[in-house]
Amino acid sequence: MKTELLDAVESKSLKSKVPHFEIGDIVEVYCRIQEGDKERTQIFSGTVIARKGRGINTTFTVRRIVGNEGVERIFPLHSPNVLDIKPVRSGKTRRAKLYYLRDRTGKAVKLTKRHSDHTISK
Repeated sequence: MKTELLDAVESKSLKSKVPHFEIGDIVEVYCRIQEGDKERTQIFSGTVIARKGRGINTTFTVRRIVGNEGVERIFPLHSPNVLDIKPVRSGKTRRAKLYYLRDRTGKAVKLTKRHSDHTISK
């Protein structure tokens, strides 16, 4: 009963069109940044290393390397400050959380590309 009521209230705040992306995919996240009275859009691109939560509480973690330092950001999926999510490339993984990428540097961070059957032509 309690979860049904919460789901009914939360459903008004959920985004209707959320792009499909999975763990290991490289995505571009378009964020709304407010500085004083100005507003701009910032792109944060990187590998999705985690996704958790349910409903309005769904979050995903994106990691990238900037100047030999790893930078991670956790984004709420249904936040109004997340304007758009664009999947760039899909990566092949065998686990749900890719926290092991934190220990890797250089080419070892790259995941192998997932091949889908519909893109291969004979």
